[in-house]
Amino acid sequence: MIFHAMNRRGFLKTATTLSAATLMSTKLGWSIDDHKIGKVGLQLYTVRDKMKADFDGSLAKVASIGYKEVEFAGYFGRTPQQVRVALDKNGLTSPSCHVDYDLLAPDKWPRQIDSAKIIGQSYIVNPWIPDELRKTEDDWKRLADAFNRAGEASQKAGIQFAYHNHWFEFLAVNGKRPYDTLLAACDPNLVKMEMDLCWITAGGGDPLQYFDRYPGRFPLVHVKDLKSLPKVTAGGAQNFGDTVDMTEVGAGIIDWKKIFAQSDRAGIKHYIVEHDHPKQPFESITASFKYLTGLRW
Repeated sequence: MIFHAMNRRGFLKTATTLSAATLMSTKLGWSIDDHKIGKVGLQLYTVRDKMKADFDGSLAKVASIGYKEVEFAGYFGRTPQQVRVALDKNGLTSPSCHVDYDLLAPDKWPRQIDSAKIIGQSYIVNPWIPDELRKTEDDWKRLADAFNRAGEASQKAGIQFAYHNHWFEFLAVNGKRPYDTLLAACDPNLVKMEMDLCWITAGGGDPLQYFDRYPGRFPLVHVKDLKSLPKVTAGGAQNFGDTVDMTEVGAGIIDWKKIFAQSDRAGIKHYIVEHDHPKQPFESITASFKYLTGLRW
């Protein structure tokens, strides 16, 4: 930002506006001073094999790299209380977790909410819908109803429900993308989106179009890269994920500066690194962390 000479009244007005903007940028997870990510998070699925072998040691390694936030996809046999102790020990927080779709059932959902409260999570995210439940547009509308119910219950406990996309939400069903159906049918206050920026790109979607059409609905994003755009066909939707060649953030084709320049409009608060199949997990997350902490837009 460049400031010109101004009188006292103009300065105070500008200072007040800047303070409000600075507060907003802090809430959104990036710094207004030079547009950078304040805290880089990690989806622990990326280092799942390491976590299975050494839960505490792996969390310590993640923290030593510089990560401040972690997102769980299972707790590797630990109780919520044990998870919270391990996080506190390593100076980490867990803003979110991934849970299977069947755990949204009314008889199971309260336990997930309680678990999130113990760990200190603000979001519970469903990351996958079984194939048999998402064949038609009506299926997606029923899923939206289930998400709204889960979101209403979690919101009463002060926790936000969210949905994480893959590629299939962007392959048209009867001429309409399922992701559009979800966004239209889900209550924007009850159901937020954790946009996986790799999968939407691989599926042929444009993150910026969604940020523009649905501002503020994307408080979490998964940050991972891909080497090239795969060929997308509706007939290959079920096996499409196996053909995506992922890589470390900054080593692929995604224009991160262009996307993150719209972070405020999207409402992004948490930037979460992920790589589904890294050859060297710790080396991979180190490279992505270094790129993102050095990124400016």
